[in-house]
Amino acid sequence: VWMVGSTSFGRASSGLWLLCNNTCEQLVVSSRDEASLKAVQAFMVLSIIFSVIALVMFIVQLFTLEKGKRFYITGAIMLVCWMCILIGVSIYTARFTGKVFGSTSSHHGYCFILAWICFCFSFIIGILYLVLRKK
Repeated sequence: VWMVGSTSFGRASSGLWLLCNNTCEQLVVSSRDEASLKAVQAFMVLSIIFSVIALVMFIVQLFTLEKGKRFYITGAIMLVCWMCILIGVSIYTARFTGKVFGSTSSHHGYCFILAWICFCFSFIIGILYLVLRKK
């Protein structure tokens, strides 16, 4: 749920893949917005992949690095994740804010807000990894 709007049938919600009113169906976008939506989908999936890779690298580095070594690889991967979130959510904000098919008034949904929160936390975690020391 990235956007929520009011329609004559009730509440409608739009995500990255589905448009839900009473039932959910494939999200229909205009041909000029299709490339933007595909880019948002790709960057959000990439951000999830990079965050999982960063978690695995953190665990690997936790047990293989000597004391006092820094988690540069994990920090760099988290900053790549941060950049993917930034690009994906920025494109969505610029192209799709306020657009829910057939709605009169719309506002941001919880996933959109969570994406911006993840953007902030992934930046903080990436910076912390770069200065974090194993004790």
